[in-house]
Amino acid sequence: MSKKSLYLVVAFAAALLASCAGGNGGTATNGSSFALPHMPDLKITVTYPKGMAGTGTISEELPGEGLGVVSDPFWKANLGGFTQQQFSQALGFPPGTKLTITNISKSITHTLNVVKKIKGPPATFPNVTLPLGPLGTKLQKGYASGAISPGKSVTVTLGKAGIYLIGCHFHYHSGMQDVLVVHAGATPGPQATAPAQ
Repeated sequence: MSKKSLYLVVAFAAALLASCAGGNGGTATNGSSFALPHMPDLKITVTYPKGMAGTGTISEELPGEGLGVVSDPFWKANLGGFTQQQFSQALGFPPGTKLTITNISKSITHTLNVVKKIKGPPATFPNVTLPLGPLGTKLQKGYASGAISPGKSVTVTLGKAGIYLIGCHFHYHSGMQDVLVVHAGATPGPQATAPAQ
């Protein structure tokens, strides 16, 4: 590999790492797309708007199964059960992104439901019962994935820009509550610590 090619690869990798660092599901000033690390045994393509592509997913399982809970000071809430990386975190993608939601649990069925749309922090999760059946094809107010069995996936297109509170029909009151920011340059937030085994 030539020195110039090596320099370009290193510069590109550094830009990707920088774009993933330190977000709270908010906006990044250094780009509108980024590569997401793949989960063990999974490699799923996220299709960004305007032909940009990366790898990654929204993965979900109970926080106590392995994703943990993060006390997010920006959102002033405990977030758990959903991730773009390895452990629970606030989520962020640009509008128009098609992404895959994968249940990484070994034995428990989950859903991804939009609980409500908010304008900003704090992320106050209402006391509600979420629908079980699938509703809609775009992630927006009222969206529900329907039941996602262990190891299964659904694909959804992110609708209009906004901040969405999301949760699982089955485990909303057990801590599967999160924030998903749909905005140009949105990045995932800091991750939880792995729960004790």
